[in-house]
Amino acid sequence: MKECVRVMKALSDPNRLKVLKMLEGGELCVCEIQPLLGLSQSTTSKHLKLLEDAGLVEKRKDGQWVIYRLADGTQSVYAARMLESVRQWLGDDPDIQAMKQNVPPVSRTCTDTTR
Repeated sequence: MKECVRVMKALSDPNRLKVLKMLEGGELCVCEIQPLLGLSQSTTSKHLKLLEDAGLVEKRKDGQWVIYRLADGTQSVYAARMLESVRQWLGDDPDIQAMKQNVPPVSRTCTDTTR
């Protein structure tokens, strides 16, 4: 039951849902996600950590960057099911559509290495 609650709590914040929708388009680092949310880098990182702990996103190191992507669903059956649903949800939401159009092309030129 704890695993299910962890996934549901991770999905209970609009900013975390936005992150998942952004990551549908591919891998991003914190410095690419943060400006679209309008949050500080540290707050964005905390959201990503909660999503990672719930099995909804995965990260990998690429030089100085930590790159995030949607999880493959093998860590948690609850996360896998919810990721399937989130992919189908909110596609017609105007805020989500506008945000996805503003995702910058991947450049990996950000200078903040605390990601």
